[in-house]
Amino acid sequence: MTRYLIRRLIQMIPLLVFISLISFMISALAPGDPVNQYINPSKRPPTQEELAVIRHRYGLDRPVYIRYFYWLRDVVKGDWGYSMISKNEVADEVLSRLPQTVLLSGLSLVFAIVVAIPLGVLSAVKRYTVLDYVLTFTAFLGISLPTFWFALLLVYLFSNTLGWLPSVGMSSVSGNLQGIEKTLDVAKHLVLPVLALSFSEIASWMRYQRAALLENLQQDFVRTARSKGLKESTVIWRHAFRNSLVTVVTLIGLSLPWLVNGSYITESIFGWPGMGRLGITSIMGRDYPVVMMVTMLSALMVICGNLLSDIMYALVDPRTRFD
Repeated sequence: MTRYLIRRLIQMIPLLVFISLISFMISALAPGDPVNQYINPSKRPPTQEELAVIRHRYGLDRPVYIRYFYWLRDVVKGDWGYSMISKNEVADEVLSRLPQTVLLSGLSLVFAIVVAIPLGVLSAVKRYTVLDYVLTFTAFLGISLPTFWFALLLVYLFSNTLGWLPSVGMSSVSGNLQGIEKTLDVAKHLVLPVLALSFSEIASWMRYQRAALLENLQQDFVRTARSKGLKESTVIWRHAFRNSLVTVVTLIGLSLPWLVNGSYITESIFGWPGMGRLGITSIMGRDYPVVMMVTMLSALMVICGNLLSDIMYALVDPRTRFD
């Protein structure tokens, strides 16, 4: 396992370099001029000389491949450059938003696992009953609904109509809350984004868990366990359930990057001050240094999610060995 992990970690380096090259080229070829954000219609428009100085400051007057190699050299040194909008260091700008995204995505992941797996088991055990049909219909609904539409539906129902939950931001703008009151206020702001981000994953994982458990319930080892006189709950949870986790655990590992990338839309709708919202704002403002760091962090999450999926697969299935 150790040699396998070392080999995979080494393979990450050229892959990340390739992703950075493609992302940098796409950003450079995007329509529009990044220096246009310096033009304020209410003030004196900058002269061509002033625009040339701005382009030179950010290296925009160099060929694309030269700019990329300078950018890569600085990134290797730990310098991600400066934001073209806020003028702050890109690393400080992005890393200050990362904890909020990790909080939202992490809670969505835990909530999806806690809800999806038991419901999948329940649907399999109670198959072809009314409960199974209700869960199946809900799962298909969750898979079919776009995340942004479901998020807007939650805002309309629970915030605008009923007024139960806040729909924007991470905390209330009024009052200086401290301690438990602040924690409860953040928790209230988390409810709708977590539901919106995790609903489709709950629906998908529940269906996979149901299918995997039904398949294992037909296996010979389950028939043997039942023939020994074991309780049905023991047969399901101790024998069939663990083997059915192999497929679901793999999907959970592969879904980790989606939870981070999916937060782009969710954070924008709910005004959540995370990395996803920063990425959308930077793309709209052509703040390419920030866009590059957000893109590379997202790519790193995708690669780490695949690696974690392989590790979890080996932990769940003892037959799996990495040489």
